[in-house]
Amino acid sequence: MIILAVDDEKLALEGLLKSIREAEPGAEVVGFRKPSEAMEYFKEHTCDVVFLDIQMRGVNGVNLAKEMKLLRPEVNVIFATGYLDYMGEAFSLHASGYIVKPITTPKVRAELDDLRHPVQEASPCRVTIYTFGNFEVMLDGKPVVFKYERTKEMLAYLVDRHGAFCSNGEIMTALWEDERRTSYLGNLKKDLLDTLREHNCADVVETGWNKLRVVPEKVSCDYYDWYEGKPNAINRYMGEYMAQYSWAEMTNAKLFGEQKNV
Repeated sequence: MIILAVDDEKLALEGLLKSIREAEPGAEVVGFRKPSEAMEYFKEHTCDVVFLDIQMRGVNGVNLAKEMKLLRPEVNVIFATGYLDYMGEAFSLHASGYIVKPITTPKVRAELDDLRHPVQEASPCRVTIYTFGNFEVMLDGKPVVFKYERTKEMLAYLVDRHGAFCSNGEIMTALWEDERRTSYLGNLKKDLLDTLREHNCADVVETGWNKLRVVPEKVSCDYYDWYEGKPNAINRYMGEYMAQYSWAEMTNAKLFGEQKNV
């Protein structure tokens, strides 16, 4: 996560930067006292979150936020100010948050946990799997294409089982209900393994005698992150899970029920 902080008061900026770094230790945090310099940086660099003071010498933070959102509408703007007067104007701008000084680490953490535009965390895993909404598989940022459409569904089912080994019979029941298509299943498994080997990531799945599983540690997956309580994954779940597969409805019902209690 890349975070920009802007406050023209030296001590206020130092305090804001300290709170941000304590709240999000893994983030890249950059601070500016001059709004013009912050804007130049923003134009040239990727930025996920911007903390802005409002009343700064010569510049109104709300106007600066408008300029930033014209360039990148998805940026999360969080106002950090000593005034309540601008709250209505800030939220008409669709700001992500509004903190009233004094700034503290818990206040910053609370805003980062509830971003308007959740930030996709960088992952060392080459394979990224999305389950909220439709099921999608990405490799190095590009969609994975299998020979058979059912191969993708088989992988989706393995992901749903969260690392548990699935027998051939169990997979066939999920994909074809009462039909036994042993030969076709063999083709799907070969397609899956061949595609992963082609991209040098065959370790994403583990095979056994008439069984198969996804190795959770080898993939980045919103479903797995949700169960680990990661805020960005929790925010991304909007009531849909692998929507194109009917067998996923049971898991979705469980997710929906647990979401209410989060």
